[in-house]
Amino acid sequence: MSALPADVRIVEVGPRDGLQNEAAIVPAATKIELIDRLSATGLRTIEATSFVSPKWVPQLADAAEVYAGITRRPGIAYPVLVPNETGFDRARVVGVEEIAVFTAASEAFNRTNINAGIDESLQRFAPVLARAQADGVRVRGYVSTVLGCPYQGAVPLADVVRVARSLHDMGCYEISLGDTIGVGTPGKARAMLRAVASEVPLAALAVHFHDTYGQALANLLACLEDGVAVVDASVSGAGGCPYAKGASGNVATEDVVYMLQGMGVHTGIDLDLLAETGRWLAARLGRSTHSKVGEALAARE
Repeated sequence: MSALPADVRIVEVGPRDGLQNEAAIVPAATKIELIDRLSATGLRTIEATSFVSPKWVPQLADAAEVYAGITRRPGIAYPVLVPNETGFDRARVVGVEEIAVFTAASEAFNRTNINAGIDESLQRFAPVLARAQADGVRVRGYVSTVLGCPYQGAVPLADVVRVARSLHDMGCYEISLGDTIGVGTPGKARAMLRAVASEVPLAALAVHFHDTYGQALANLLACLEDGVAVVDASVSGAGGCPYAKGASGNVATEDVVYMLQGMGVHTGIDLDLLAETGRWLAARLGRSTHSKVGEALAARE
């Protein structure tokens, strides 16, 4: 095994990526309580919501209410997703200090997801990034479908590299590489990461895996062994993708933290409190937790 990072930062995406795919609208009060509970666990980054048009993501139409209602703690970043300048304006009104922009390495996925090709989506971000820089707002970039697309199938590594490099060159301080439909395996995940890291600094890369085929933790470990120190995860394994049929949830934050702690990697997260929050969320969503660790810890209580 290669040397692992001594410290890994978890980017908690449950409040946004986790809840956007729920069939029923989750009340704003529940979202606010979720974020406040997560803030108490030791997480350093919690993606709070999305300022995408309510027409496209009705589950997050209450973005302004949620962001204004959370208790923001010192030392914790609360980024939000924005698709364009309109979203940026809405986010800034409520005091957002960090945003994320998103595109895909698949042309077909982009067309379905955001009604724009890859190059057009990047052009849309240019004024957003310019304004963010002028306002002192940090910008994170997402590249989805890095290991496969539900519409075009295989995605050439060269396309993944090009998109990630473009976002970094435009000013994104960090690029999250997402296996949107969860088809990756450890060898493919490592090869993808190495290809991107040949043109984007490894310190600026994060990984985001869905667990459709049960490979998420294995893929994470393969990338951690190559030096990645930022991991996206969703409490209770909530989420999926509204534009990727059959994609199951994100890897559960509880399971990632358990694995890392078991290997002596520091996260700063209270696992028991996190698992309790995951079970609380699952109960609010009317299901059991999708976290194996959450289930195991509950059975011991």
